[in-house]
Amino acid sequence: MRWTRRSLLAAVTCISATGFAAGARPEVGPPDAGRVREIAALLPDRPAGLGRPITDRTAWESPVLRENMGDIVATAEKLKAEAMPATSDDLFLEFSRTGNRTRYQEVMAKRRGRLDAFVLAECLENRGRFIRPFVDTLKAISQETTWLFPAHDALLENFRGKTVDIDLGSVAVAWTLATADRVLGDQLPGEARTLIREQLERRIFRPFQDMVEGRRPANWWLTGKNNWNAVCLAGVTGSALALIESRDERAYYVAAAEKFSKHFVSGIPADGYCTEGVGYWNYGFGNYLLLAETVLQATGGNVDLLAGEHVKQIALYGLNIVIVPGVCPAFADCSVDARPGAMLVDYIARRWGVPVAPGLSEPRPWSSMPLYWAMALAFPNSVSDKSKPRPGVLADRTWFDDGGVLIGRPGSRKGCRLAVAMKGGNNAEQHNHNDVGSYLVIVDGRPVLIDPGAEVYTRRTFSEKRYDSKVLNSFGHPVPIVAGKLQRPGLDARGRVVKTVFTDQGDTLVLDIQSAYDVPEIEKLERTFVYSREREGSLTVTDEVVFSEPRAFGTALVTFGTWRPELPGGLTIEDGDGAVKVEIE
Repeated sequence: MRWTRRSLLAAVTCISATGFAAGARPEVGPPDAGRVREIAALLPDRPAGLGRPITDRTAWESPVLRENMGDIVATAEKLKAEAMPATSDDLFLEFSRTGNRTRYQEVMAKRRGRLDAFVLAECLENRGRFIRPFVDTLKAISQETTWLFPAHDALLENFRGKTVDIDLGSVAVAWTLATADRVLGDQLPGEARTLIREQLERRIFRPFQDMVEGRRPANWWLTGKNNWNAVCLAGVTGSALALIESRDERAYYVAAAEKFSKHFVSGIPADGYCTEGVGYWNYGFGNYLLLAETVLQATGGNVDLLAGEHVKQIALYGLNIVIVPGVCPAFADCSVDARPGAMLVDYIARRWGVPVAPGLSEPRPWSSMPLYWAMALAFPNSVSDKSKPRPGVLADRTWFDDGGVLIGRPGSRKGCRLAVAMKGGNNAEQHNHNDVGSYLVIVDGRPVLIDPGAEVYTRRTFSEKRYDSKVLNSFGHPVPIVAGKLQRPGLDARGRVVKTVFTDQGDTLVLDIQSAYDVPEIEKLERTFVYSREREGSLTVTDEVVFSEPRAFGTALVTFGTWRPELPGGLTIEDGDGAVKVEIE
């Protein structure tokens, strides 16, 4: 008998304001020789990376630059007086033994941060006080067995000297050292400049060319479609442009970046939605943007990786994903505190001439960034001559058609205090969580009902046991549990958009989420979101489920706050100054 008791199975929640990968990859091969020659004709005779040489005192003594460098000299003095943070083989191997990746990475970051501080402080002072500390730090880092993060050398083949791979960590220190050589120049001892070249040749340039030419297996990121592709290509190419003498060889790296970075762009749908989340957009697209800026400068503006509507939409994601200023959805592996980088927002707004809502482009000191980022921002770049972004307002909604994500905002509706984000998508996205049908509710700028975001990364996070985590599987999300089962992973587990209705008064999104559950008895499972901007605002979530025979059905509300029952059939949920009243039918 077909069991349909819709009156019991339509669960309605009304919320209102109250107060190195496996698998086939595209073919790897060298860039087109003709394209290399074209690019070579555009490059300067000498390497010229980001920033200005220390000898350009007019540039380095600019009042604006000094004001935006913060207290970097004091920071460098403090670091100079401290011992170099010690690393060890035992600390590197901790990930292999226990799965902990944090302790080594913290030490790694402190060691590399010294390079940034000493270079910037020396360029500001030009007194020679920080040259020796920089050289000592360089020598210590050069003695590290591998520049990879332990989590990226799970088989310990780099640690044991069997191969030299390239990862997010190795390209960052390489680009820093190449930039340091560029700006400090002959202020560095000859032996230090030789050491930088030897290290980058062994750890970056030779492995990269061998991968591209097919002399060794390529690291997966070369044709990967997530942040790794953009970050690694930016670091490799930026290092090459700053350090390599041969113009033809520098052109080879630019042409290779032009060729392989298309994989990163193709991994993001046409609407620009970044399935990896806001934090990884900052990181991945931020590095893609910096790669593009570096290539623009090197080629006199003739090679533009930011051209085209698709890249523009990826860029505008950072402005469009904001629910209210200061709050973004923590979908996928994203911190609940993640925000679009202010410097990225400013660059994007200038590049494409778009207005920016207040609170989205407040800058931070250049000295708080990696050296190569500081050099890109502290000195003239391709958007420096464009006017400051115009003030703007957040639209009533953003609908990412391809991503299946809807952001609903009060807009100009006076009195509406509630904003929302709702997600369809699928369970095979980059940095995926099993979260088809998830949502957030924000009251007066405070997230009250939330998506919990990423967990602390361990060895299990990126293993076959990823979805053992109650944060990454659907248990940690405000989605149904059907017949006692959580959502299944995979591309076929998706939220199919059944209907959208967008009006000034409110927005409706209907998702078919049946495929997310491996329950044969399901005949229908639709989740309907109705967001109202009327009065103080509300969100109604309706789950309509039909089974062929009786099965259990439940759903969840997720909060970091506190809750109390309100009879009959209701809850009050509070987090800080934000609160929602929940009515359950």
